[in-house]
Amino acid sequence: MSRWTGSWLSGPSAAIAPTDGEIRWRGDRLGLPERGSGSVASPAIRLGALMIDLVLASLVTSLFVRRDFDDPATMWTFNLWAMGVWFVISAVGVSLAGFTPGKAILGMRVVRMDGTALVGPLRGIARTALVGVILPAAINDKDGRGLHDRLLGTLVLRTR
Repeated sequence: MSRWTGSWLSGPSAAIAPTDGEIRWRGDRLGLPERGSGSVASPAIRLGALMIDLVLASLVTSLFVRRDFDDPATMWTFNLWAMGVWFVISAVGVSLAGFTPGKAILGMRVVRMDGTALVGPLRGIARTALVGVILPAAINDKDGRGLHDRLLGTLVLRTR
């Protein structure tokens, strides 16, 4: 039955598209290499880049906002500011350069599926908002694309 109906992650064309066989690696259906430059970044390395970006946002926030680990209200304020800083760093980085500091350190870049050079501000802001929600970024398809990337027509590739 699933062959006829397809999967909600694979989109409406999966129900009518014939299967050519088993997918050998992430990005195989997209014509991308298995590893190295131009291959699809793994979920683990993307999570590592997110952690680097969150730590960087926290460090930047600590320069301007007071922290007091014994006061929950102060820490709540600090965390809200840190998330705002992370949002700005991520949205601007992806929109203008295709990467965040964490992605640059770990050798990744966000690209558009249609081949356009820049992701652009609309997709960059929407992608960052969806990553902030976490669930769309945690759901991956067979090509290694998160639900947020499928919705916005983007893909995270390795640069080295």
